[in-house]
Amino acid sequence: MRVTAKSDYALRALIEIARRDDGGPVSAEELGRLQDIPHGFLQAILADLRRAGMVIAQRGQSGGWRLSKDADEVSVADVIRAVDGPLVSVYGMRPESVEYNAQAAVLQHVWIAGRQALRDVFEKVSVRQLADGKLPKAVTSRTADEDAWQSGESRTH
Repeated sequence: MRVTAKSDYALRALIEIARRDDGGPVSAEELGRLQDIPHGFLQAILADLRRAGMVIAQRGQSGGWRLSKDADEVSVADVIRAVDGPLVSVYGMRPESVEYNAQAAVLQHVWIAGRQALRDVFEKVSVRQLADGKLPKAVTSRTADEDAWQSGESRTH
């Protein structure tokens, strides 16, 4: 899986919105400045998040963007799906929809297992947890092993 700039920026923007103590709206300009997100790109991301029902735009002098759901109800997986589509796809298709011949059919199981592993993390972390900087133990335990911090290319086999 590749985390796109779009997903990363979307999560960073939502963290900023969720961190507002007063729950008030945050302008796109301020979000972009706080997280160093290009304005045009951020506008497209906010539109995707609005279509997914995660944020609402408030117009007027003190307008901006607010969460339309409780930050506890929005997972990392929800955000990724809203801006980038499925967590795992093969040739743009969901893994269970891809057809293989008998020799390669085992690949489908690998893609589906990989998707499940991603869900085990991404569906268990909410925007609230990100905003509070408090990840679930099921996630932090995965980063405790030094091997987790090494790229696959630099690990010895």
